[in-house]
Amino acid sequence: MPLKRMQRLTPLLAPAEWQDARFSAAFGYDRQGMLTVDIHVEAMLPLVCQRSLEIYLEPVVRHSVLAVVAGPAEEDLVPEHYEPVLAEQGRLAMLDLVEDELLLALPQVPRNPALRAVQHSTDAAAERGGNAAEERTQRPFEGLADLLKERRK
Repeated sequence: MPLKRMQRLTPLLAPAEWQDARFSAAFGYDRQGMLTVDIHVEAMLPLVCQRSLEIYLEPVVRHSVLAVVAGPAEEDLVPEHYEPVLAEQGRLAMLDLVEDELLLALPQVPRNPALRAVQHSTDAAAERGGNAAEERTQRPFEGLADLLKERRK
């Protein structure tokens, strides 16, 4: 299934050559007679790493078991181990199901796992390789007390 057809997902992806998402869906009935969809989705999503600001491919593998419901009133009857999915006019939009799974798998903060941790310091002494405790602390108003004493005399 082409990623470019997923209108909610594409704005979150990096501008790169997109591959297709692969999925499989098995339909069946559970012991309670509920129509279920066992869906498995795999894709390589191009994202922008928030550490390096470079594009990388995030491997996504997601598996869910969905219970098909005809209306919002039936959602309360769905057991906890299923996710309800609404069948509008008795039809399921597979594109929307696959897109939902990919959206749920997206990391909140994309980080390329191949990169080691980037170390940044706001401490100037650490950047120079010195010890902050050994450096002289600057006190801009240190001589002000002496000047005020001389002025009062």
